[in-house]
Amino acid sequence: MDLPVMPPVRPMLAKAVKGVPDPAKTVVDDLAGLSFEPKWDGFRCLVFKDGDEVELTSRNTKPLTRYFPELVAAMREQLPERCVLDGEVFVAIGKRLEFEVLQERIHPAASRVDMLAEKTPASFVAFDLLALGDTSYVDRPFVERRAGLEKALGGLSGPCYLTRTTEDPDLAQEWFHQFEGAGLDGVIAKPLGGAYVENGRTMMKVKHERTADVVVAGYREHKTSTPERPLLGSLLLGLYADGSLQHVGVSASFTAVRRAELIDELQALVCPISEHPWSAWAGPEPQAIANPDRVPGTQSRWSAGKDLSFTPLRPDLVLEVKYDAMEGRRFRHTAHFKRWRPDRDPTSCGYDQLEQPVSYDLASVLSGGE
Repeated sequence: MDLPVMPPVRPMLAKAVKGVPDPAKTVVDDLAGLSFEPKWDGFRCLVFKDGDEVELTSRNTKPLTRYFPELVAAMREQLPERCVLDGEVFVAIGKRLEFEVLQERIHPAASRVDMLAEKTPASFVAFDLLALGDTSYVDRPFVERRAGLEKALGGLSGPCYLTRTTEDPDLAQEWFHQFEGAGLDGVIAKPLGGAYVENGRTMMKVKHERTADVVVAGYREHKTSTPERPLLGSLLLGLYADGSLQHVGVSASFTAVRRAELIDELQALVCPISEHPWSAWAGPEPQAIANPDRVPGTQSRWSAGKDLSFTPLRPDLVLEVKYDAMEGRRFRHTAHFKRWRPDRDPTSCGYDQLEQPVSYDLASVLSGGE
């Protein structure tokens, strides 16, 4: 492989902002004007293609090629002869993206990779151009990179796609609300005059932010905790469904001082696991495979080797957290602590309080709504 831009490359990143920015009032590095595009919820992926040679690398430059043989075959057919692209690998089931299904594609067994490639095939959506032919585009403004993308990738109908863009902030605001129903993650804004800055946070991302009242059901100790100086690592959170307390995620954003205070404050609520709502899940050995209910204290292929033991607490405390999205019946990412809610009855904290995005067909996102 001999391309103008060669791996490893760390992709350009985005910093979080509140609300879709106004291009007329936004100047990034003295560059006016913004291009907006959907924020895809998948695996960030850089594609290096030189003839029949295709390499896929992750955000952290780790190889992805072996996990997506069906994409490699499609890229040989659909993409330009020699190119370097930045984009996202995703899996769609029905009308929406399914990140949990995508996670299953990362598996060490070649036989399972081949089976999943047929059962849950992945797609790739391109949103930036680093090289085309013998020309590097990394130092060119995004407006030129986008024009190159449209010329090279226009008309793709899958499994490789070109993302939609707009310079209209009002349309971007519509996308922000509509596209979540198809499983997308928000909106990205890129300076029209900006170069491709490897590993630089030169883009802006607008993600959904919501709040929920949740029950504190336990805690894990911090990795630096010691018997002499115990520190809280994370709070285990629960929501009630049909009278049963379900594990919904964790909250872990605390200062070192607060970690020490919290673990001390919570000691009065420590209880034996036999008296805890999750006692039925306490087995003699952790489960070795991914559990669809994400039972606390069990292993998955993503957490193998980590200490997932926790200290059970009587489910008497309620706190309010911020979260961006759900993944099945759990928070997609770590929830952020907002405040304690002593006014809330723990048993009143259920899934019915969570906002549900309006359903939207992924095909409309990929086809331009036509």
